[in-house]
Amino acid sequence: MRITFELPSDAPPGRVSVVGSFNGWAPGVHELLPRRGGRRTVSVTLPPGEHKFRYLAEHDMWLDDTTADYVDHQGSVISI
Repeated sequence: MRITFELPSDAPPGRVSVVGSFNGWAPGVHELLPRRGGRRTVSVTLPPGEHKFRYLAEHDMWLDDTTADYVDHQGSVISI
């Protein structure tokens, strides 16, 4: 299933990647791209199951996604 990860316009400036269990937590593999209105998004095809993820911004700033299914001490989680 194709999932779109999105950060709002008030997110920290600079490069941001979505990293998680689906890409080996590797920054730069799925970098969010600028969209209209200051949002940034990236779409990733994920298999069924539970996926942990976080956003990694420049200067090692970690961000969680409050719109995920839930957020725990390891980050955000979505279930497909």
